[in-house]
Amino acid sequence: MRLSAKLMAFCLVVLMLIFGSASVFAADTKPAKAATDSKKTDNIIKTAEKYLKTPYKFGGDSPKGFDCSGFVKFVYEKNGNKLPRTADVQYKQGKMVERSKLKPGDLVFFTTYEKGPSHVGIYYGSDKFIHASSSRGVMISRLDETYWKPRYLGARRIIN
Repeated sequence: MRLSAKLMAFCLVVLMLIFGSASVFAADTKPAKAATDSKKTDNIIKTAEKYLKTPYKFGGDSPKGFDCSGFVKFVYEKNGNKLPRTADVQYKQGKMVERSKLKPGDLVFFTTYEKGPSHVGIYYGSDKFIHASSSRGVMISRLDETYWKPRYLGARRIIN
């Protein structure tokens, strides 16, 4: 009887190690973080979509009217991420991203009315971005449109 009690205790310890370790390892896996990051970027896109057709206003950073960097700052802050106010300073945030590796939520920058980053939008996916256009307010445009393609400057990833 003593041997079987020792054997049962040994088996119990082994089972606890196996199943107890599995839950510890599962909690530390990368996919959990990736899912969190994906949810964050989904929320950024959903927030941005809520303001489609909001009018453009130079210096605007509220739903009454946005300029490009005010719109990006507003959307990111609604989702708990602080960003500077202007496109040129936003361009210095996060990590640089190659155009071929863009993900929804990345910031895309353009050279428009002055040299360097003077326009910013949020990458939407499928080669599109959402931004506050001076002519049409908050809208979705394609990166390869004749106006935007030659003015594309680069992209930054704020949410890893």
